[in-house]
Amino acid sequence: MDESSMTFTIYMIHELANAKGVSPGEVYKVLKESGCIDNYMVPHYDVLHTMGTQYLMDDIRGYVESRGGAL
Repeated sequence: MDESSMTFTIYMIHELANAKGVSPGEVYKVLKESGCIDNYMVPHYDVLHTMGTQYLMDDIRGYVESRGGAL
C-alpha cells in the first residue's frame, strides 16, 4: 500500500464511520475482515479515487454485504 492508497483508505473509513455513527475502528475491522481493503480498495485505488464519496460508500457497503458483513 502506497501513501495515496493509504490516505484514500483512511478517508473512506472515516466517511463510512461518520455516516453510520460508529467508530472508525469498527469500520476498519469490518473492511479488513471482508477483504475489502486488501482485495478491493487498494488494488483498484487508481479507479476508485476518481469516484464520488457517496457512490464509493454504497459500493463498499455492497462489497462487504456480498461477503456476509454489514456496514
